[in-house]
Order: sequence, then C-alpha cells, then structure tokens
Amino acid sequence: MKKFKIFGGLVMLLMSSMAYSQTQGIAYTAVGKGVATTFLTDYHSLGINSSALGWGSGFEDKKFTFGTTELSMGISSPSLDKTRLKNAMMGIKNQMTGNGNGFNFEQQREAAGDYAESGIAVNASFNWFGASYQSEKFGGIAFSVNEHYDWFSQLNEQTTDIIFRGKLSSVFDSLTIAMNGDTTTISNRENISNDTLASVISGEINNPLLVSDITRGSRVKFLWNRHFNIGYGRKILGDPEKFALYAGVGARYIQSVAMFDMDSNNDGLSVNAAVSPFFNINFGTGQNTSNSGVMPESVGKGFGLDFSASVVLFDKIRLAAAVNNIGSVTYKRDAYSVQDTLLGTYRLPGLDNAAIPEIMNELSDVGGLLRFEEQEEIVISNPANFRLGGSIAMFDKKLNVGFDVVAPFNKDNPGSLQNAVVSFGGDIRPIKWLQLSAGYFGGGAYEHNIPVGVNFILKGGAYEFGISSRDALSFFLKDANSISTAFGVARIRF
Repeated sequence: MKKFKIFGGLVMLLMSSMAYSQTQGIAYTAVGKGVATTFLTDYHSLGINSSALGWGSGFEDKKFTFGTTELSMGISSPSLDKTRLKNAMMGIKNQMTGNGNGFNFEQQREAAGDYAESGIAVNASFNWFGASYQSEKFGGIAFSVNEHYDWFSQLNEQTTDIIFRGKLSSVFDSLTIAMNGDTTTISNRENISNDTLASVISGEINNPLLVSDITRGSRVKFLWNRHFNIGYGRKILGDPEKFALYAGVGARYIQSVAMFDMDSNNDGLSVNAAVSPFFNINFGTGQNTSNSGVMPESVGKGFGLDFSASVVLFDKIRLAAAVNNIGSVTYKRDAYSVQDTLLGTYRLPGLDNAAIPEIMNELSDVGGLLRFEEQEEIVISNPANFRLGGSIAMFDKKLNVGFDVVAPFNKDNPGSLQNAVVSFGGDIRPIKWLQLSAGYFGGGAYEHNIPVGVNFILKGGAYEFGISSRDALSFFLKDANSISTAFGVARIRF
C-alpha cells in the first residue's frame, strides 16, 4: 500500500491535536461560540449568510476587511474517546512525516475492535485570502479563496477487520504461509505464533463472498474542495432602528481535489471515486498517478449558489435564514465506479497505524477490497445545507447571544453533515479589546460540545487575532468525543 499523502496535511496537522466544527466554516470567532448565522459579517459570511454583508463591518469607520491564515479543523466521534481520537490524529501525522512505528499484530487486532462501527468525522478549512467592502449605501461585497476537507466513515466489523488486519483478518477461513521455500495452508485460528503470522502471504475464504455482503452497513464519504467564493448583500427596505429587511446571494467556483463516495447497504454496493494523482492511489486501471506540481491537481469542477435573507429589529435583534452551496461538481478525470465482485483471496497487510483516511487507500489500491472501472463522467451534488439563526445584542452590544440550526439537504452527499446540528452561544466584551465567547452544540457526528474562544480586537477593530476550540470538555475529560481548535492571525480593517 502506497503512502497516504495530503498537501502539507492541508496544513491539517501542523499540530497533532487540532480539529474544527463544520458548521462555522473558517471563522475562528464563530467556532468559539458554536453559532455563526447572525454573528458573521464581512467575507466570513460567505457560505453562511451572505445577507449579513449588508449589515456593515460592525465598526463605524471601517469599510474594508482583509484576512488570511485562518484555520479550523477537527476530529469527532460519538463512540470514540479522546485517547483513540488522538491516536487517529497521530496516525495521520506519522503517515505524512514518515515518523512513528507501525502496528504489530496485536495492535492491529485491537485497532480493528476499537474502530469497528465507529462513526468518525475529520474536517478542516483553511482560508488563503478573504476581503470585503461594506457601506450603508452600496451594501457589501466579498470574496475569498479557501480549502475544505471533509471525511466521514463508519465501517461494519468485517470491513474494519479487513482494513486493519488485512490478510490476517478473521473473515478468512485459512491462511497461506511461505516458510523456508515451502508453501502451506493452515486454518485461521486464535493463538497463531507471531513467526507464523509474519510468514502469511494471503488469506482465503473457502466459499468466496460478494464484497457487497462483506461491507454491508459501511459508509465512507470524503471530499476535498477548493472554493473561489463571491457574495453580495444589502438592505432591501426599512430602518434597522425599527425593522429592516436584507437579502444576499453568493456563488462559488469549485475545484475538487478528491471525492470518494462509498455506500454499502441492503440495495447493494455503490462507490464513486475521483482522486487527484497527488494521493498516489493505484486503482488498478493503468491511470496516471503522477502529480505535476506542488499543489494537488484538481479532478473535478463545478459551481455552488447561496441565497439568504435576514431582518434586523430595533438594531438589537437579528434573524436570518439561508440555503447554501446548491449545485454540483462534475468529474471527468480519474473518475471511477466499482463493480461488485467475489472476494476469495486477500494479500494486503492491513493498516499499520490509526490514520483513518488511510482507509481509502486500503480499499482502493491494487489488491484491495474494491475493483474499479473507469468512467467518462461522474456528477456529484454539493453538500448543501439549510441554516436558521437568530441573536440579540444587550448592554450596549457588549453581550450577544443567539442560536443556530444547520441541517443537510442530503446527508448521503460527500462532505455533508450527517444530521442537523443545533447550537446556542454568544460573546461578551468586558473591555474594548477583548472578546470572550462560549456556547453549546450537539447533533450530526457530535455529542455534547462546549465551544470556547478568545479574540483580541486592537485599535478599534483595525487588527484582530484569536484562537478557539469547539469543545472545552476535551481539555478536561478523558472520554470527550472530539478534539478541536481554530485560529486566525491576520484580520485587518480600515
């Protein structure tokens, strides 16, 4: 199996314990309170609530906002504790750096038990650059360029056992061994010596099974897209001191670096895949696996549209609704689907660490579970969502509290939330240059989370930076179900 690569980890594991919340995008200030729909303005509102561009920047003498180097990322599971999530993150880091020791036979067995049936979400967003202009007469216009990485997997016991233990999996009835120039077959049983296990060259099923039967109940949804966003929002009518109505639209051009969509259920096995040569996966069809540059090449292109509306009451209450990312991506390069075939013999060694996204490589590489056939074109709908949010400002706008509800249009689309996420939160500014935030959210692939954050606002909003976490409980509880952080170091207004 070839080494799994991610572009600088998508900056994705600059530190070994980072993570993020999918519903707040790249806005580190929103990650810290768990709510975003009525809290974000400027370019942060792109893909969230573009009508907020009409509200202004929040600073009377500031019309332009620029930002870069903003990152949010994370890993979550409703059934795995913090220790196992850290092992998964460390596995990804070791795969990228080439450091760390691989699993031994017993560790492979333990990992197969730990991760079987566990739903795991790994998400990251990185903002290359964002800018916006906002004025009362013109409204607001913004654009940004950012990366979005979304992984969700949940594998049944058989598939997990094969992925982690490979040819030694208990799925196989017998093992073929090569020792001292001789080949023999033994029954696959408990308590086989490590010397014998090290000599196994393949596992066999006496009565071959369809891959769809082995994998039934397993799902893998992976999407890595680069977005070029633009949006416009403005006031339609009214006075925000009493009642004002705002509307916004947004659009994005999408370059897709990778898409992997596997679903095995009672209706059969369905897999669509289009992965940049940068990942160096050999689908067994003789495709080109060389990447021509430092950046991973795109394999699909598409568009997404956003529509939103909001109202402002008494200059204190904000309510907003939005639908985001309606559209699709078309893959015409390195695009594949899967044939359901019989599995009788398996030769791959299995994963040697807990790098969860390596699952894609183990499934797809030559000799893996899946048998691919090339396609001329695959069209995949975007992970669109619906948002509803509200907030109220109190004590001369020093305290803001609100709620969000974010739901997927179709959870089966790669990159989508798995269920609706409900959140409550807010921020407080005890002094002009300090903003503290906290909240609560649950749903989707998340259990109960307490986000927290701190943001430093200097020179009347001219410069700000901060850091936040999706779940403060992960710092104190061993059985917390997520690890997270988000930060921004260069936000400028004038």
